[in-house]
Amino acid sequence: MESASDLLPFARPEMPMEQTIEQTGAPETRAETAPVPDDRPLGPTGRPMPVLPDPKPVTEHGPARVISMCNQKGGVGKTTTTINLGAALAEFGRKVLLVDFDPQGSLSVGLGLHPHEMEHTVYNLLMDRTTRLEDVVVPSGVPGMDLLPSNIDLSAAEVQLVHEVAREQTLQRVLAPAIGAYDVILIDCQPSLGLLTVNALTASDGVIVPLECEYFALRGVALLKNTIDKVQERLNPKLEIDGVLGTMFDGRTLHGREVLERLVQAWGDKVYHTVIRRTVKFSDSTVAGEPITSYASDSTGAEAYRQLAKEVALRCLDA
Repeated sequence: MESASDLLPFARPEMPMEQTIEQTGAPETRAETAPVPDDRPLGPTGRPMPVLPDPKPVTEHGPARVISMCNQKGGVGKTTTTINLGAALAEFGRKVLLVDFDPQGSLSVGLGLHPHEMEHTVYNLLMDRTTRLEDVVVPSGVPGMDLLPSNIDLSAAEVQLVHEVAREQTLQRVLAPAIGAYDVILIDCQPSLGLLTVNALTASDGVIVPLECEYFALRGVALLKNTIDKVQERLNPKLEIDGVLGTMFDGRTLHGREVLERLVQAWGDKVYHTVIRRTVKFSDSTVAGEPITSYASDSTGAEAYRQLAKEVALRCLDA
């Protein structure tokens, strides 16, 4: 049976780290010749866990940083992360807009909306120039966090946009009025690398890659990195990978720990110190139609997303 390291295309254990990074285009990481002793406890990624300050308070909102949750594999935690990271950032005083850019509409359903009872969705915003952003945005139920909903209608947009001029910039154009009104815009992408995902990447400043700590989830990361590089080169020079997030982690299994170790070896500091562990509370909060930060505020899952919100703010919001 293949091991996790055999299936990870950019991190072979028998290859030197410098050679692995050079061949795959993963972010450059150089080992220090004389490491400084660090007494901090090790986190789940095997690195010393930093002490993360609360995000800086804001007195006015905007301009927003647009971040796509992107991974062409389904079921890795993109929607869960979009909802709960957004809610955690809203708790810290940030004004957040969530964009459901998946025809399955899971983000909208996860916040209590019925997919067939929406008068306007992001599809109308993309395809009808008379539809305004304020006509589509709805409250999420979380103070400080709004939602741009979606349903199955969005699947038609991928076909219709093919004939549009500058089709890759369509989402960027319709989100432009929101940049000055929000601090963060989180886009929940569909599990593919099609035209909708390219639209999301073109509209974004950064990408967060949620990655299940399981070896099948690792196989497509090199392809995703290649797509991000192409968008950066041809459509959006400012695009960068903000971080890689380990999700559905079970520290009791050797396999889960090995996958996380290989991920850190390949991506270095791009991997968030925060790791999202498996818990049934995520499923329960989805059924309840609210984030885990309000459904089970004291749970380990809620605390993990608050920790992630601090890390995201420190890396790319308050920098």
